[in-house]
Amino acid sequence: MKRLILSMAGFFLMTTVAFAGHPLVTDDTGTQGTGRGQVEFGLSFFKDKDEADEMTTFKAEGGDMAVGVTIGLLDSLDIVMGVPYAWYSLEENDSRIGRESGISDISFDVKWRFFEKNGWSLALKPGLSLPTGDEDRGLGAGRTSYRLFLIGTKEFESVAFHVNGGYIRNENNFEERQDIWHVSVVAEVEVIKDLKLMANAGMERNPDPSSDNHPAFALGGISYDVSEKVTLDAGLKYGLTSTETDWTVLTGLTIRVK
Repeated sequence: MKRLILSMAGFFLMTTVAFAGHPLVTDDTGTQGTGRGQVEFGLSFFKDKDEADEMTTFKAEGGDMAVGVTIGLLDSLDIVMGVPYAWYSLEENDSRIGRESGISDISFDVKWRFFEKNGWSLALKPGLSLPTGDEDRGLGAGRTSYRLFLIGTKEFESVAFHVNGGYIRNENNFEERQDIWHVSVVAEVEVIKDLKLMANAGMERNPDPSSDNHPAFALGGISYDVSEKVTLDAGLKYGLTSTETDWTVLTGLTIRVK
């Protein structure tokens, strides 16, 4: 039971590590601009299955509902706050052994785009997650964690590529690894006006100190600009390794304020 609670805490911790544009895990270098902002409403549902041995099978399912608020302080500087509400249930051999819900760890980030030329741009994104989630119920890490991401973007006429490399100081009360690396990449294509298709993949170090099988994922997404102020999106995330969540379905709504 303790191992499963630790696993859920790790899952919800990583959902707040880098509050990227929904439904992606990888962020881009784009900022809102001075005096502008946006509110993102994200909803996700996940399912996971783990066969511990021939006699024991664990299943987990749940999700989170997150609100992200981004405010442009300068043309190249944003501040971002993410507030997630999470829920999950755990089963052992089809018998429920745990069920929890509540606020998870709240995140704060700053994105600074410091370079931009000929379609190339770079940004730094430091941030922290506050221990607002209940660690004993598997909803938070129990300590304040820190992170720093380097973001790269290359834009063409209808195609864009984004790369993220990050370090997470995973302070926690679960004897997890504290030094976590993250790498991910995404390609976006505007297939018709206002409609984008996205392909996202990445990997990060496993917080479990007993395993070097690192979580890796692939994600396909779509977004549609209903208007200049409203965007709808959806995505499907698949675990490429056994330590990554098997399936996650994502959907979201973004409202921009000018």
